[in-house]
Amino acid sequence: MLTKVQTSKLDPQGMKKLLEEFPKQVAEAIKIGNDAKIKLNLKNINSIVLSGLGGSAIGGDLLRSYLSDDLKIPFSVSRNYFLPNFVDKNTLVIIGSYSGNTEETIASYKDAIKKGAKILAVSSGGVVTEMAKKNNHALIKIPGGLPPRAALGYSFFPLLVTFSKLKLIKNQSVALKETLAMLKNKSKEFSSDNNATIELAKEIFGKLPIVFSSADRIDSVNIRWRGQINENSKSLAYGHFFPELNHNEVVGWESLKGMMKNSHIIYLRDKEDHKRVALRMEITKDIIGKYADGITEVWSEGKSLLTRIFSLIHFGDWVSFYLAMLNNVDPTPVKKIDYLKQKLSEVK
Repeated sequence: MLTKVQTSKLDPQGMKKLLEEFPKQVAEAIKIGNDAKIKLNLKNINSIVLSGLGGSAIGGDLLRSYLSDDLKIPFSVSRNYFLPNFVDKNTLVIIGSYSGNTEETIASYKDAIKKGAKILAVSSGGVVTEMAKKNNHALIKIPGGLPPRAALGYSFFPLLVTFSKLKLIKNQSVALKETLAMLKNKSKEFSSDNNATIELAKEIFGKLPIVFSSADRIDSVNIRWRGQINENSKSLAYGHFFPELNHNEVVGWESLKGMMKNSHIIYLRDKEDHKRVALRMEITKDIIGKYADGITEVWSEGKSLLTRIFSLIHFGDWVSFYLAMLNNVDPTPVKKIDYLKQKLSEVK
């Protein structure tokens, strides 16, 4: 059992508290979206690109996945110093940088201006906020001071509400209400001494977690799980998507049997997974299950897709926290990323 003394000692900056208070963050983020006065002329807009990295980009990934059946125009996420060549005056570019100082995103911001795109910035401050104000661009100002990965509510929900206000998607009020209620309940459950997220953390402790999911709606959740395990737990994690993995990776389990025995497969499941994908998942368990240490299925919960997506996200966030405790590491610092940024700042 992970004791409160142990978690308190290893978590001096309060990652657990941030997880416990995630429902409050989501409620505040929804209010920020509702209160934001965004003036954008979206006539003739034929594409949307969100530019961001790391914790600032995952909100865009989730928005893209969640809106894939609702949004009528293409939406992509760019993780680079530049934007795709198709970006022009008919593109809405969303500049997402939690700190406002992400160098790749700042470069993309300048590229968006050069291409004459419509621009909406989402940031807590920094250079991005300064640029938005200087150029009179639409800006959603969000609270700062958190690790970007712990600010997912701020990077996702204000944009979702804004998309609804701009008539890009249907009203989200019912799904938002259900999602907020679910998060409040799950936050209490997952912070208790014995719960499913602790058990899964124990299952993957000392092993290589490999996350599998469908590619259509849960792909971004898969990416979030891996990123959280990397940053919070200081552990490697890999993953792939159905049905693509059935056309390549499924064969790769035949060799390195000793290494594969030290891996644990996590299936992220949703009731609306394509029926053929669901069948592939079951057959694949038979094919590769004998090579891995084990397979754990985590099912989404809720009526709306939004609720189901965030039920899986919140589950994974807590797993990564408890795995950090088992690994005897502080989940908050990301010293290697800080070192990399410092070295990059020395070269102009």
